[in-house]
Amino acid sequence: MAETRRLAERLVFPEGPRWHDGKLWFSDMNAQQVMTVDLSGNLETIATVPGNPSGLGWNLQGDLLIVSMVDRRLLKLTDKGLEEVANLWNLATYHCNDMVVDSKGRAYIGNFGFDLNTGEPIRTAEIIMVTPDGEARIVADDLLFPNGTVITPDGKTLIVGETYGSRLTAFDIAPDGSLSGRRVWATMNGPVPDGISLDAEGGIWVASPTTSEVFRILEGGDITDRIPMHAGTYACMLGGEEGRTLFILTSEPPDPFAGRPFHGGCIDVIDVDIPHAGLP
Repeated sequence: MAETRRLAERLVFPEGPRWHDGKLWFSDMNAQQVMTVDLSGNLETIATVPGNPSGLGWNLQGDLLIVSMVDRRLLKLTDKGLEEVANLWNLATYHCNDMVVDSKGRAYIGNFGFDLNTGEPIRTAEIIMVTPDGEARIVADDLLFPNGTVITPDGKTLIVGETYGSRLTAFDIAPDGSLSGRRVWATMNGPVPDGISLDAEGGIWVASPTTSEVFRILEGGDITDRIPMHAGTYACMLGGEEGRTLFILTSEPPDPFAGRPFHGGCIDVIDVDIPHAGLP
């Protein structure tokens, strides 16, 4: 496989990539910015989110949906600015994180479960579903840091990466959006899943921050491809004109001895053989 090429740099902590309207949309989480970058590397700031943006998606009216992490809200961007869709404070165990929006406009949002920055003991977390009218409820629980999430092209299966479980977990999606039939889709020995992206042959590209790589895994756990990266690898997304461009988002981790937070965020790209499928 060819080497990656640099598309964007001098970011802080890029996350939550989504290919939409000919551009990659992403959250520069710790810079509190939602941004886009085109295939020529031109960056544009779309919104400032004081609560730190994470997962992105679009509602049925075409408005951008944004997860605001630390205040645990789902926002939408309109001509009037940012508006609250749902307040998840009483449902989310800790900071909200990644999200996938299905074809009916329902948003599925994970959260940390615990404060990982202070050494708090690991606690399980939930997936919260927010309907288009803003009704929110828990649809899955007892998950170890539910993170990157995809939905299969038929809209019947949701697959989420459990970062602290080192596995991908699948659920059946009921007509009302409820999740059931929980099962392990794939386990990993060593790497942990952060952001993920589904392809047209059922493989999932996984960003692994602990091993600084992206890899493609099949249901059951077979890994078909690996791409080593230069830094912690937190998210990935298939996109581009034919869906065969793999966008890889990296950042240098905090250095407590130098008093330095996340830094050196970059977006690299590489062409792959199998195109994107499903959502996001």
